[in-house]
Amino acid sequence: MNGNSHEALASEGTVSQAWLSSLDGEKARQGLKAVAQALGKELAAPEVAQALDKKLSQLPSNQRTSFLVPRNGDLPGTDPSLAPGDEECTYLVGNSLGLQPARTKQLVIEELDKWAHLGVNGHFTGNRPWMPIDENVIEQSAALVGATKSEVAIMNSLTMNLHLLFVSFYRPDGKRKKIMYEASAFGSDYFVFESQARIHGLDPKEVLLPVQARAGEELLRTEDVVKAIEAAGDSLATVCFGTVQYYTGQYFDVAAITRATHKVGATALWDCAHAAGNVDLKLHDWEVDGACWCNYKYLNSGPGAIGGFFVHSKHHGKGLPLMAGWWGQKQATRFNMEHNWDPEADAGAWRLSNPPVLQTVALLASLEVFARTSMAELRGKSMLLTAYLEFCLSDLFGADLSVITPAEPAARGCQLSLKFSEAEACLATFGALEKRGIVVDHRKPNVIRVAPAPLYNSFRDVQHFCTAFREALNEAAEPAKKRAKA
Repeated sequence: MNGNSHEALASEGTVSQAWLSSLDGEKARQGLKAVAQALGKELAAPEVAQALDKKLSQLPSNQRTSFLVPRNGDLPGTDPSLAPGDEECTYLVGNSLGLQPARTKQLVIEELDKWAHLGVNGHFTGNRPWMPIDENVIEQSAALVGATKSEVAIMNSLTMNLHLLFVSFYRPDGKRKKIMYEASAFGSDYFVFESQARIHGLDPKEVLLPVQARAGEELLRTEDVVKAIEAAGDSLATVCFGTVQYYTGQYFDVAAITRATHKVGATALWDCAHAAGNVDLKLHDWEVDGACWCNYKYLNSGPGAIGGFFVHSKHHGKGLPLMAGWWGQKQATRFNMEHNWDPEADAGAWRLSNPPVLQTVALLASLEVFARTSMAELRGKSMLLTAYLEFCLSDLFGADLSVITPAEPAARGCQLSLKFSEAEACLATFGALEKRGIVVDHRKPNVIRVAPAPLYNSFRDVQHFCTAFREALNEAAEPAKKRAKA
């Protein structure tokens, strides 16, 4: 299908990959409305969801069959009368743990069999020798975050990698010692900031510089972040934000914030845990100094999966301080065991130890799926899914329930954060959703996060969630009504 306007979604046939890849928020909204109008149905009607799924069914981004979706009967807390045990659950929590790719088990078993039959010889022989095992996942990982192959290493875990970035890029000197971050940063990131200050003999209370949202607002405005950076000026050493905020789902303007950071002479680090595999990153073009991410959320590599690490090529070979390990040595000299530091010339210099083979091939299974599509196409589908989700719930929003994720689809990832006025109502609704085979997550004190991941979630998933959510709200309200009458 040709078409550069929203009518493309409502016309006959399926949409093109190019149309979906060029999608923006307004086109997404108008396209959804056009489909509903063409069918003569409300947006929340099952027929609209079915039509939308059909429109996108032939695109490479439609990869649901490449993943294993849990059945209702295998989940704790489901009610068989509300969620038939033999049916797939509605899994909308890829922002916490992605689904298992169908090929993961096969690839892991292949390496276990190699271990059984070859023992230590598996490091240098067989399919995918273990010694350079990470070379199988670096190029595609780099493509997903908008980096060159030389700028990416696959190693460690998220928080460890963030510490390693701070070792290299947080170099307090005289007045320049402040660390700027979002006031609601994920707890583990905050502990990195605090401990790195202490490692340098500094008082975190004097060094840490949180940026708060305006009074009465949930989201940080880009102009406020830029003004805070400018105000900090030459006292600022490093800025570190989560690219997509874990709680609100806000997608920060990485390019603008990075430019402002560099303008005052500071370094820009980004935690891409909720962004990698979710939004179309351009880490190299944005000239981000360093970034890291986990691979178990949108990148579907399993609980506790190996992490990703980025250092911009402009810093390669510049003698940045780093924590050295033998896997950072050049491959040609790594096994000489000489006490002569001869590092790789790229991001590989930051590696410490040999990568865990089973975790690495689990990542490979997911990257094989991503390689069939593009982040631009997935981003377009994501905007459609979240816009559809918000449309279908819009009549529920008010004083007791609101969306704290940005309203503009381009300013968020594939997550909507639903905020309740009361924590008790939030928990009760979450429990009622579990009974219906809806897998989302609860973040204290009063937010339910819903994340339709475009690789495997459908419009039918979203429509089913919205129906179940209404039922769950009513069920959660019953005890409150009874208490009010008592």
